[in-house]
Amino acid sequence: MSELLPHITLDSGPDPRYSVIWLHGLGASGDDFVPVAQELHLPQAVRFIFPHAPERPVTINGGYVMPAWYDIVSSEIDAAQDAAGIAASRHEIEKLIAHEIARGIAPERIFVAGFSQGGAVALHTGLHAHTRLGGMMALSTYLPLAETTRSADIINALDTPIFMAHGLQDPVVPYTLGRQSAAYLQQLGCTVSWHEYAMPHSVCMEEIRDIEHWLTRRIKTAESLEKSPG
Repeated sequence: MSELLPHITLDSGPDPRYSVIWLHGLGASGDDFVPVAQELHLPQAVRFIFPHAPERPVTINGGYVMPAWYDIVSSEIDAAQDAAGIAASRHEIEKLIAHEIARGIAPERIFVAGFSQGGAVALHTGLHAHTRLGGMMALSTYLPLAETTRSADIINALDTPIFMAHGLQDPVVPYTLGRQSAAYLQQLGCTVSWHEYAMPHSVCMEEIRDIEHWLTRRIKTAESLEKSPG
């Protein structure tokens, strides 16, 4: 397998049988969500993987080079989207997913998650996965390349649970864009759990608890399916 993105790994317990690949936002690093993962109390051991985005010039920031999953050219983030950059980042996350499968984690026990720009890539990757994953968590984000996303293209993901969360006072990724993305995914036939909070472009403790409850349900469902006869 070709080289993986640099990343941080955090195991919540010995011999994890679940993995969460968690992508940070624009200009941040994999360190950003380690404290959030440490706040999650889950019924089974989980391996959290926090990749660092490659550094690249970002047009909206005057071409300044920073960690970014793709370029952004306008304050209207869903306009003139960097399809090539999004595809390249999706490819890198697919390599991390394949690496977890090679380590013995079943695909349906692998989750992709992300905040803001990282959430957009997590959604894009999870929706186009070659096999059904355990779920997607899209925080303060939107569906990228929505105009080219069709049900027939995401057939493996139509029954993959999606957790979407957004701040009502988000000045970076507008609340309306996140809500429209969730509605469009539901229109395509996806299973979306929508959550909103009185916060800006950030994460709050209520959201962390909701993520904990959502992941706990996903894990308990996977465990019960494994134990059921036949």
